[in-house]
Formats: sequence, C-alpha cells, structure tokens
Amino acid sequence: MEELSIHCPVTFQARPKGEGLTPYQGKKRCFGEYKCPKCKRKWMSGNSWANMGQECIKCHINVYPHKQRPLEKPDGLDVSDQSKEHPQHLCEKCKVLGYYCRRVQ
Repeated sequence: MEELSIHCPVTFQARPKGEGLTPYQGKKRCFGEYKCPKCKRKWMSGNSWANMGQECIKCHINVYPHKQRPLEKPDGLDVSDQSKEHPQHLCEKCKVLGYYCRRVQ
C-alpha cells in the first residue's frame, strides 16, 4: 500500500521542531501566549521574544510561549498596556541582558 504524504503549512501556532524554543524566530519583540505545564496557569505578554521564556509566578519555572504573533497586528487582546509594569525578574530576556528588555530596539 502506498503511503500518502500530507503537507501542512507551518504556522506560529505549533512549536517548530529543531528550529528553536519558540514559534517565532525573529529579532523583534512580539506578543506571546503562555501556559505553565506544571500548574496550567495561562498568561499573555507583549514582551515576548524568540527563544526566551517567562517564569511562572506560582511554580518558578521558565515557560516558553506556545503561540506568538507580531505586535503590529493586534486583534484586540494583544494591545499591551504600556502603563502596566513589566516584571523583569520573571523575564528571561531581561535576566540575560541585565536590563529592561524593552530598551532593545
């Protein structure tokens, strides 16, 4: 019997295999959706980066986003509140840089 191969287009929904730790692999900041695998807590962030996670405030483990999309295309929920403080102590990008990740252009 012949095996059929079905081609599925790659989207930012699924984590790419062998291409990085996050769906998005660009250089810019983006909007990310997170879900802690341990406690199932969900959150969203306008400070999401390629191959960088954010720490779950309950479990204190680094969580990578399961979904990412550009900040330029808000669809209602991803309009980040600029007045809301960014918890730098939970952000892997801030920790790696040693300063606030939003200073990166």
